[in-house]
Amino acid sequence: MKRFAGWTLSTPATLLVLVFLILPVLATIVTTFATTAGPFAPYLTFFGSGFRRTVLWRTIQISLATTAISLVIGFLTAYVVSRSPGWLKSILIVAAVFPLLTGVVVRSFAWLIILGKNGILNSALLSTGLISEPLSMLYTQGAVITAMVYLFVPLMVLTLVGVLEAIPDDLLQASASLGAKPTATFMQVILPLAVPGLIVGAVLVFTGSFTAYATPQLLGGEAQMVMGTLMYQQAMVTFDWVSASTIAAIMVVITIAIVLLMTRVARRLNPMAV
Repeated sequence: MKRFAGWTLSTPATLLVLVFLILPVLATIVTTFATTAGPFAPYLTFFGSGFRRTVLWRTIQISLATTAISLVIGFLTAYVVSRSPGWLKSILIVAAVFPLLTGVVVRSFAWLIILGKNGILNSALLSTGLISEPLSMLYTQGAVITAMVYLFVPLMVLTLVGVLEAIPDDLLQASASLGAKPTATFMQVILPLAVPGLIVGAVLVFTGSFTAYATPQLLGGEAQMVMGTLMYQQAMVTFDWVSASTIAAIMVVITIAIVLLMTRVARRLNPMAV
């Protein structure tokens, strides 16, 4: 009876996910196989284009770099937050969440002001004499990755804080009492127990950066086109909906593959963690 009640309660949410999420994605993928040129013609066209392969590889590079940097910064920040006193922990969490209170476009425009030739960073470097002329920092992969890290580190911190807080202090004290150095305690106790949070955070950051549109468009432009901006161009500029659907389908498949790969790696690192 309890099992039946659980299914009854979950049915409305399941139907909503099915109708508004799964079915539209499936319909988008199905349209790519219903072309007159053949079921795989759109994919052959995509991968037969050197430009589109470059865009795909650039998107993967940016997403992986953003994920790796966010993991390091987010983990260190979350560890400091989780070990801070109660009052300080609240302040630090608010500071970490504060950037999320503004929109993605607003935060991306802020980086335009910071990284522009007449921006804050160039002005500071010129005033100190470190450079003799403004640097071209916009419309580069570095600019896109920097802004994406800024966007997604708060998500990583929020994901990891709860996981690190759940690690009992008794384990750390037992490790120290057995003669383990802080580095050994970190590598053999803290890091393995934090693997589930690391995987969840990595998935959130990778999927967000892989499908991002506004930040790469503003800070990367045409020179650093990614899959999101290419899909928008195909759908809203050239009105090639089949090509746009093909790009969307490829992004879905790659995202699922990366998530499965991350889960597999997590199980190898710590079979009991996932």
